[in-house]
Amino acid sequence: MPKNIKSIGIIPARYASTRFPGKPLVDIRGKSMVQRVYEQASKSLLDRVVVATDDERIFRHVKSFGGRAAMTSPFHKSGTDRCAEIAALEEFKNVELVVNIQGDEPFIQPGQVDLLVKFLMENKHFPIATLAKLIEKEKELFDPNTVKTVFDKNGKALYFSRSPMPFLKKEKKENWLAKSQFYKHIGIYGFYKNTLLEVAKLPQGRLEKAESLEQLRWLENGFPIGVQTTDYETVGIDVPADIAALPMAIEGVATKT
Repeated sequence: MPKNIKSIGIIPARYASTRFPGKPLVDIRGKSMVQRVYEQASKSLLDRVVVATDDERIFRHVKSFGGRAAMTSPFHKSGTDRCAEIAALEEFKNVELVVNIQGDEPFIQPGQVDLLVKFLMENKHFPIATLAKLIEKEKELFDPNTVKTVFDKNGKALYFSRSPMPFLKKEKKENWLAKSQFYKHIGIYGFYKNTLLEVAKLPQGRLEKAESLEQLRWLENGFPIGVQTTDYETVGIDVPADIAALPMAIEGVATKT
């Protein structure tokens, strides 16, 4: 690998999803999900993009459309662990920044990735960074599947939760959006490589177990997480039914909302 390669994007992709087996290979408007994610990520500032998978079918498919792929252990419990295995390879020894890109967001915008890379480069006191978007719909605010975050005036994450934050004690819930700002977490992470290798070794903590949110493990162990706000919307695919909703859901995603 050329010495000037300093940043890589890694797309964890596994076949054995409980809710949607074979999800990375599902067809979305003539291309597989993993191909769409790969192509979008490749338009960003990242020097390289790699699909990390434990499945030969996904590996061969990525190679078939000209993408880069690497096989990983089948025993990883998270995408972060899978990313860490790839980042530790000898061929990536000169890499400084690693971005963990969700493999189930086929219309991810290159601008989202660029925001994260630039944020890390300009705020080196944050070893980890992620994105957040202002919540505009009440349904998202109270949906436990929409992760919320709060951060200080310097962009340092204070907490992530499936519950709305902050809790407006003196207001009726139907008035919350009008009375305060709430941010949903966009699940893309940027790491300095050494930090990624460190956090991948950490055991689960009580906060992560309570909320089923991996990033709480990092906070609980004292790793500051920088939060960059974004206007870009995201569209994730969790179950097969989400595919049918895509024609409506992706309208306007390619531009800032």
